[in-house]
Amino acid sequence: MTAQSEFTEFRCVLDARAQLGECPRWDERERVLYWVDILEPALHRFDPASGAATRFALPEHIGCFSLSKGGGFIAGLRSGIWTLDGEARPREMLAANPENPRTSRFNDGRCDAAGRFFAGTIDEPKAGGNAHLYRLSLNGGATLDAISAGLMTSNGLAFSPDGRWLYHSDTPRFTVYRSAYDAATGTCGERETWISVEPTPQDRGRPDGAAVDAEGYYWSAFYEGGRVVRFTPAGRVDAVYPLPVTCPTMCAFGDPDLRTLYVTSARAGRPADELAREPLAGGLFALRTAVPGLVEPRWRG
Repeated sequence: MTAQSEFTEFRCVLDARAQLGECPRWDERERVLYWVDILEPALHRFDPASGAATRFALPEHIGCFSLSKGGGFIAGLRSGIWTLDGEARPREMLAANPENPRTSRFNDGRCDAAGRFFAGTIDEPKAGGNAHLYRLSLNGGATLDAISAGLMTSNGLAFSPDGRWLYHSDTPRFTVYRSAYDAATGTCGERETWISVEPTPQDRGRPDGAAVDAEGYYWSAFYEGGRVVRFTPAGRVDAVYPLPVTCPTMCAFGDPDLRTLYVTSARAGRPADELAREPLAGGLFALRTAVPGLVEPRWRG
């Protein structure tokens, strides 16, 4: 596949067989896509122009990362927030996981336009809603400030292009929230329910990872729903794009024109008959879009 191949439905561009693929990030400098396998655990690098794929192993679960302005990455690992070098080797823990790392790990996260890093956690037993969404503060020492609490799985973090809204989902609760956001200070108001999905016995699709396009529309990967849904800024369904796998996990815009939507997927814990029907589960998928995405902000430290 060339970087700007034209196709109007999702196609597998890398048969990665990831256990839990997540957090795709387009690097506009290198013109490659980085993504993680949380459970493997590893950071992956995919060059869509050549098809080359590189794997960088990690010593513990990695839930999310952002590219760093000075090179390398900032990442949410199970133990805390770390800086990584260009080959994903851990360099420095900036802040420890404030929750119990035996039952909690960092999950979805990204930077805002000013380069502040946000990362949420997952309450793995899903017993008490003990997960949070945190903002990393480096004023007078690194601290993690909780900006949203009582979550089961913090997911779907994104910011509106004008910087007025912060979005995030709680996947097991089938809900996407939004909060008024102050881009100058990195603070946000009380969260409100923005999108609420009604599951059925036949459809347990729920909002997982997400991305926002240049028009401010929110693209959400529906885990166990086999689709990506584009929502208007008012929270209404605009379009639905099916995938050939049940469990897409997160999307990101890439390629030089930012008009290719890349989506990661998962195969861990899926039934044998489902995997037999879906041999590409855990793969990386791509769809050309009419509207471009936005350049992913880098961490400024």
